[in-house]
Amino acid sequence: MASRVVLKDRENLFWVRVREGMSSAAACESVGVNRRQGYRWIKAAGGRIPVPVVASSGRYMGQEERLRIADLRLGGAGVRAIARDLGRSASTISRELRRNSHPTTRSYRPYAAQKRCVIRAGRPKPSKLDDRQLAAVVEERLRKNWSPQQISDDLAVVFAGQAELQVSHESIYQSLYVHGRGYVGVRLHRHLRRGRSARKPRGTQLNAAGKIRDKVMLSERPKEANDRLVAGHWEGDLIVGSASGSAIATLVERTTRFVVLVHLPNGHSSIELHDGLIGALDALPVLLRRSLTWDQGTELARHVDITKATGVPIFFCDPASPWQRGSNENTNGLLRQYFPKGTDLNAHSAQRLLEVATELNERPRKTLKRSTPADLLSELVSRKEIVPVASTV
Repeated sequence: MASRVVLKDRENLFWVRVREGMSSAAACESVGVNRRQGYRWIKAAGGRIPVPVVASSGRYMGQEERLRIADLRLGGAGVRAIARDLGRSASTISRELRRNSHPTTRSYRPYAAQKRCVIRAGRPKPSKLDDRQLAAVVEERLRKNWSPQQISDDLAVVFAGQAELQVSHESIYQSLYVHGRGYVGVRLHRHLRRGRSARKPRGTQLNAAGKIRDKVMLSERPKEANDRLVAGHWEGDLIVGSASGSAIATLVERTTRFVVLVHLPNGHSSIELHDGLIGALDALPVLLRRSLTWDQGTELARHVDITKATGVPIFFCDPASPWQRGSNENTNGLLRQYFPKGTDLNAHSAQRLLEVATELNERPRKTLKRSTPADLLSELVSRKEIVPVASTV
């Protein structure tokens, strides 16, 4: 029992160190535990730093402040006067009085208010997915490879007016990442885009950009592409297989998020990409060939020849700036569910690439107001208008 108490004390100290800005490895060393133990604590917390249950802090109201509120209320002070006295916003005081006053007499009792606050701050809280019916509905959609955000949005529409059958995307993630958070199946994290069982902190990787002649930088791209109001502007990149021996070129249209996958069975050199992109761009309607944005990978060294052959101007992002191709980066993340890292991408035929692209293009998107990329692009092309009615940023 004593060892459990010691370990719990070390865990609490570990989280204190992490909140102070230490890395998990440094925090483990400072409290005297193995890094694997720190990893277990992080995994048990769902990859998130738990909120400390503290009675008083700069953010959370404490017992002393609640006593002061009670004294001022007895003296006849209003909400704004109390807020000025405590240095808090009026909305904070109003919310405190609304939540913690007696339901019948509306009198404010500071000790009872403090007790309720401590109870509300307790963890873990009951999960909404403890409801088996809701869990079954969510599980059904997860098995179809829907994201938690898509599931949450869909339930809000399908079960409008039935709050008990609606749930936030974060609650779904918690049920998948934290053991015991609801009845959703324990292995369903495999249906998430990246298949992880816990959140993974992201590091920063800076890769040296190759030298490309005659490149035109993103700053010179037409302003209409930045607003996403005009279709026909594309973002492109490669997803690479094991040992960089295979790759698939990905193209994403900025306005509709329509995806095109380019089969590269013979490698991803500048020559192979030259031929593959020309074939893919030539297959598009002329009105959809306005621009292509790429990173500074040397596979696009023959960009001038591609532009001459297709009429599509190519613009290059700044070094180590993937957010300048945000739609493409997001799509590549979705594609990793179908083409995992560390696998041979040459195992996938051109027909398989078409099937995957079609599945993504027929999936409703929140950013498109629940339209699908395929429907939106088809509508624009059929009207021979490449300007949508409203922005889809």
